[in-house]
This record gives sequence, structure tokens and C-alpha cells, in this order.
Amino acid sequence: MEQAGTAQAQAAPSSVREFTVDRSWWSWEGAHGGSLVALALEAMRDDVVARSGADRSVRTINAHFLRPVDERPFRLTGTVEHAGRGSSVASFRAAQEGAPVLFGSAVFGAGRPGPNEDGSPAPTVPPPDHCDPLDLPAGPVAFGDHLEIRPAGPNLPLSGAADPELVAWIRFADRRAPDAAAVVILADALPPALFAKWTRPRPAPSAELTVHFGNASDDGPVSDWALVRMRTEHAGNGWALDDSAVWTADGRLLALGRQARRVLADRGAPDPADGRDRAPRSR
Repeated sequence: MEQAGTAQAQAAPSSVREFTVDRSWWSWEGAHGGSLVALALEAMRDDVVARSGADRSVRTINAHFLRPVDERPFRLTGTVEHAGRGSSVASFRAAQEGAPVLFGSAVFGAGRPGPNEDGSPAPTVPPPDHCDPLDLPAGPVAFGDHLEIRPAGPNLPLSGAADPELVAWIRFADRRAPDAAAVVILADALPPALFAKWTRPRPAPSAELTVHFGNASDDGPVSDWALVRMRTEHAGNGWALDDSAVWTADGRLLALGRQARRVLADRGAPDPADGRDRAPRSR
């Protein structure tokens, strides 16, 4: 068991980095939450490597979203809170012009021998080349241009389906093999699963996001396609709880996510000229 209180376990001096997120990575009124957490993850991983001298895999990351991040620079402060023999814990805080916008933490750990349990299998769906690409409307989900999304389940966003679940094959437009930071984006890439039941959009921003990682990435590079499922497990009183899962193309678990969302009031029918009232469709 790692001992707290040793010199090795003391918090390291904080690192400070500055980022900007251009509007191509926006979702609704600000930067896409998963992309912000991915930036924080990469920064913390660099801090952990610098502190421990080992490139430990991320095991879990959580983030609290305090307010939207716009195109202005924001400052990310990271701290390695603990660096033990087998695991490290790092935290981060982000502020834009002095106003807090994001904070969270992550656990990094070395692999070691242990029991194996695959958990729930990936759903059985057609392969990506048998699924039609999703044609996303312009405007509120600009970050979708960085992704290729092919619905693989029975439900589409804004289709008035009975079940609050969305399943899709997703890969990055640049065909990258997803690393841990990319997996965070994938875990937050699909709309809130309530969109499957709705017939017109309304904002449901994330208040908190947690992603737990499987060991598929530890086993080497994975293919560009990932299968992603988003499901609303509960909704009420203006809040929703969404669970997500990300698998490799051959069915190995990359990550499980959970997020709490605020479901905002319906703002009325959007202006048809901006395309926001058009439901996404497969083409």
C-alpha cells in the first residue's frame, strides 16, 4: 500500500498553461465539454510524467463545468496531488479572465497482473460501412464537423423514439486512432439521449462528467472507429443522468462515462433560417 505523507506523495508545484478553443469545437453556447476535459487530461498526463518519470495510463477523470468557455484564452492550472509507486492523482482548475470555468481531477495508474472481467458486451449492430452518416444541422453542434457519426441503433436524435438511447459508430474526421484524450471526446460526442425521445432540440448542458477507462488502450493501438452508446438513466426536476460507453471496433471496452445534465427550458421554435429546427438525419 502506498504511504501518504512521504516526500514522494506531497503535492507538486502547480503548472500553468493557456489554451483557446475556436468555434469549430463549440456545442451550443460554448466549447464542447468533452474537448475541454481532453485538454485537461493531456496537461495532467504531462505533469504526471514529469513528476514520476513514467507514462502511466489514466484510469478515471472527472470534471465540473461552472460556466461556458468561449473563444477567449483560458488558463489551466494543474497540480500533481500525489505520486506513489503505482498511481498518481492530479487536479486541475481553469479560469477565463479570472472567472472559474472548470475544475476536476484524474487518477493515473500503472498496469499490473490482476483479474479480468469484460463486463457488459457491446451491442450487436451493423458494421460502420453498413450504416449511413448522420447529417448534423449547422449551428449549435459545430464540433460535430470534427467527427464522422454513423447511427447504428434504431433511434435517431429528435425522432420521437420511445427509448432514450442513442448508439452510433464514431471516428474522427482525421482518422486518428483514439488515445485517452480522444476517448473522453467520444464519451461526450452523442447528444443527450433524451434527444432520441424529443422532436425539437433544447439545451441540456453538462454540469459534471466522469469517465472511467477500460484497459483496451493498454493493449496497443486501436482502430479509428469506436462504437458509442448514450443512455438517459433518469430525468426529472430539470436534471438528467446520462450513461455512455465506448468500445473498440472489435468490442473491447475503452471507457464508461456518466454525466449530470441541466435540462433547460424550451426556448421556442428556432429560426428556420439557421437550420436549428432541422432534426439530424441519416443520408
